[in-house]
Amino acid sequence: MTEPITLHGPRITLRPWRLPEDLEALFAINRDPQAMRFFPKVMDRAESDAWGRRMADACARNKGFWAVDLPGEGFVGAVGLLPVAPDFGFGEATEIGWRIAPRMQRRGLAEEAARLSLAYGFGPLGLDRILAWTPPVNEPSWRLMEKLGMRRDRIFDHPRLPAGHELRAHYLYVLDRTAWIAARFGD
Repeated sequence: MTEPITLHGPRITLRPWRLPEDLEALFAINRDPQAMRFFPKVMDRAESDAWGRRMADACARNKGFWAVDLPGEGFVGAVGLLPVAPDFGFGEATEIGWRIAPRMQRRGLAEEAARLSLAYGFGPLGLDRILAWTPPVNEPSWRLMEKLGMRRDRIFDHPRLPAGHELRAHYLYVLDRTAWIAARFGD
C-alpha cells in the first residue's frame, strides 16, 4: 500500500486524518447550521463520525478528502477528491468537494485547498475530468467552481434527495484535464 499523500500550500496543509482527534472538530462543522445550510440537514455525532471515518479511510488510500490543517488552528475542514458514486449517473468520474469551518470561510482556504486537489488529480493521479455540484442557492460554492476554471454543464436532480426537496436541483460543473493545463500553460 502506498503512503497517504500530504499536500502543502502557501497557508494550509492537506494531510491524512488523525483519528479520533479530528472527529471533534469535524463534528463542530457538521452540526453547525451555517456550515450545513446547503445540505439537507446537519449531522448528529454518529453521522459525523461515520462520515469522518469514511473520509479518513478513503484518504489513506489517496481517494478521499484530506483534513485541512491551518497552522495555529489545526483542523479547519475537509477538501479533496472522491470517486463519484454510480447512482449519480455520470459514469466513471471524480468529484472535488470542500467543507470549511464557518469561522474560516471567506479567507480563500477552500480555493487554496481545491487548487492543490486539482493539481494532484490532474497531475499524479492522471485524471481526465473532475466534477463538482451544488444547489443553485449555494452561490459561494458555484462561484468558487467557476474561479477554479470549471464550467457549468447542466442542472440535474440530486439522486439522493426526494422529489420536491428544495435542494434537489443542482448545478453540475466540469473541468477536464486539457482545459486545466491550457489555463496554466496556454493553448
